Amino acid sequence: MKYSRRHFLMTGAAAAGGAALVQSVNTAHAGESQTRWEKSYSGGPMNVEPLPPGQPGRDYRPVVVPNGAALPFKIVDGVKVFHLIAEEFEHEFAPGLKATVWGYNGRQSGTVIEAVEGERIRVYVTNKLSVPTSVHWHGIFLPNGMDGVSGVTQRPIPPGETYKYEWTIRQYGTFMYHSHYDTMTQEGMGLTGSLIIHPRNPTDDDIVDRDFTLMLNEFRVEPGTSRPDPNEMTDFNVLTINGKSFPSTEPLVAKLNERVRIRIGNLSAMDHHPIHLHGYRFKITATDGERIPVAAQWPETTALVATGQTRDIELIADAPGDWIMHCHMTHHIMTQMGHGLPNMVGMEPGELDSKVRSLLPGYMTMGQGGMGDMAYMRMPMPKNSAPMAPVQLQFSKSTVGGMFTVLKVRENLTSYDDPGWYSNPQGTVADRAAPEELRRDGIA
Repeated sequence: MKYSRRHFLMTGAAAAGGAALVQSVNTAHAGESQTRWEKSYSGGPMNVEPLPPGQPGRDYRPVVVPNGAALPFKIVDGVKVFHLIAEEFEHEFAPGLKATVWGYNGRQSGTVIEAVEGERIRVYVTNKLSVPTSVHWHGIFLPNGMDGVSGVTQRPIPPGETYKYEWTIRQYGTFMYHSHYDTMTQEGMGLTGSLIIHPRNPTDDDIVDRDFTLMLNEFRVEPGTSRPDPNEMTDFNVLTINGKSFPSTEPLVAKLNERVRIRIGNLSAMDHHPIHLHGYRFKITATDGERIPVAAQWPETTALVATGQTRDIELIADAPGDWIMHCHMTHHIMTQMGHGLPNMVGMEPGELDSKVRSLLPGYMTMGQGGMGDMAYMRMPMPKNSAPMAPVQLQFSKSTVGGMFTVLKVRENLTSYDDPGWYSNPQGTVADRAAPEELRRDGIA
């Protein structure tokens, strides 16, 4: 299926004015959507007959989970059965930075459950932690006793026990799940995941060629320590996408002219994240699991995803290249040691370093030229840390980390493996200006 960027973006032109927007939505959706809104805020009757279980490749296109994977399932007597395991394990956020975290099925924020509208699912949750837990299905229409709130809708799941959640799905979209027992600690240790529900009868507007899902999280891991600090409220220094900080984030790879959906969920403890994509204007097509009518979708280059929210964005991958996608809060594309340091920009250390080295061998004043110069320093780093790691990219060493990844769009791909760096056409890379050019244009 091929699309043009112009056609894709112009389909939402009817949403230009407020009155026109309201009129177009009411007119286009005066039937099913308007009736549903008037009669029910919670998905309608719960005693509906389940539909047959959906199968990947036949009934839906599975999502792509960079650095993660969809949870396997089996079908028993017409019910789709999953097994979710809450456990402790060692996780590597980025090269040189490991921590003992909590997560599901051995993954940090990268375990995705996929289901299909109308089917019945059964999720067994085994607690391999040393403390009780529970699982809340965030934004999902279900019986109250399946909502997963310890003490309110169920008893906590004791260590070593397995509980069962079961319901018939009455919606579709991008959702999340997370612990709802001692949530500050357990979410802060990493008990989060994505729940993707595919439509039973997708329309042309629902169908894409590449469907990525990303979960945003943040942690506080002090250099030299081995566990996240869930008590942190403001100063997070490990920012992740599906449990990884750049340069460990896998790229999002698409073929030229494919229609691409990127589902973004945010279960960070305290921060909203404005996710910015270079080189493209995309459209916001869904919020918190609710598809936005085409006439009401709007163009952006940055999607603000608040804590506890999901956003779907879509674009036509018609511009080849390596286009970075990152949180636009500048400290969120740094990892450790960009926090808590005094501002040394513009200061000359003079003989300070040599004097301090007599007491602290290897001491070096950091940051007088900004944080970027640290990427080029050769100096010992604290144990178990990844501060401004000097990662070699195509043109220079890295001065970024954290909540940062790359959308790689290529023509003539034979697979969706990482294709390496983009080979720019001659004359299309910013470079040193030639003296004759400067003279010609009156610059020098």
